[in-house]
Amino acid sequence: MIGELGRRTSTALLVHSALIQAVTFLVRPAATYRALELDVPGFALGLLAASYAVFPLLLAVPTGGLVDRLGERRLMAIGSAVVLSCSAFLLLWGSSIVALVIGTALLGAGQLACVVGQQAVVANNAASSRMDSAFGYLTFAASLGQALGPLAISLVGGASIRPDTHAIFLLSVAMGLVLFATTFVVPAHVSGGRKKAGGPGPSGSAVSLLKSPGVARALATSATVLAVVDLTMVYLPALGADRGLTAATVGAMLTVRAVFSMVSRLLLGRVSRRIGRMRLLVVSLALSTAALAAAAIPMPAWLLFVVMAVLGLGLGIGQPLTMSWLSAQAPAGQRGRALALRLAGNRVGQVVLPSAIGVVAAGLGAGGVFLASAAVVGGTLLLLRGVQLD
Repeated sequence: MIGELGRRTSTALLVHSALIQAVTFLVRPAATYRALELDVPGFALGLLAASYAVFPLLLAVPTGGLVDRLGERRLMAIGSAVVLSCSAFLLLWGSSIVALVIGTALLGAGQLACVVGQQAVVANNAASSRMDSAFGYLTFAASLGQALGPLAISLVGGASIRPDTHAIFLLSVAMGLVLFATTFVVPAHVSGGRKKAGGPGPSGSAVSLLKSPGVARALATSATVLAVVDLTMVYLPALGADRGLTAATVGAMLTVRAVFSMVSRLLLGRVSRRIGRMRLLVVSLALSTAALAAAAIPMPAWLLFVVMAVLGLGLGIGQPLTMSWLSAQAPAGQRGRALALRLAGNRVGQVVLPSAIGVVAAGLGAGGVFLASAAVVGGTLLLLRGVQLD
């Protein structure tokens, strides 16, 4: 249960969180398969991948201000409508690389609006003592959706090397309709963080928000954790290849990491109440640092599975806790803006940190990347000095 919301509304919010991620992780690979059908050059695939991040990077902060003014359900409805329109556009007109890039960019914009709205519902309604638990459930639902999307491709594609993209886009339209309908189960007025009607709206720029105590450090911690998740997905296969591990083994390791991240999010509220938010965040970052460093050391495959499980526990805790941190630190009426700023910071981190770590560890191979990642995550512990999260 989230704050003052009933069970029906909370369930709708979690379903909405899972669905938007499922549609995203369904449409993006389908767009790539469609591009391959069109025999586009390699640089066009890179453009297709980058187009998804364009709108979230440019519109994250304005979208945060919008949710603080219009309300969460309206923004979620707008985002759901954009995602539905994107799926229909790709189904009917996604027959060129230009159309695929446009559709993918629109998907990024719609996904941003949905996620900001969902997170604002939690931030504005969860009691302080329940916020970690609420964000834990929300991010668990998102992780579940990220697993269901690719699974749907497997079911539609069967054993074929290139699945039927028309069928996948048709499925995404059906899921988009359910996503849009689910939005309206969430009450129109759920926010406990905005000004009352007739009063002045929330004010303050992104710069002033960054000057709020702890906000910049929360953003840096969140961006670091998410960038390391991306690095793990990219470099674990390279590490496995260096050590002679099969693709199936590496895939199983990535699955173990993801499953343990989901488990950590389910248990987040209970553990946070027992040991405290600040101590839990420190423990999660320390576990992540140790696991990343250990992964660089040659070891039997079974032990690397254990390391990936520990890494999943550590990294899984970081994202929901930084959401709670930002929600607690942001001024009244600006929680949506703060959470949107976090999403923008995550996008920047996903570009800057992997590039920087890749350059630094270029001569050290995949193991060097894991060591450098351990150093970066360990460094974020310094950001927590003097911060009170409980």
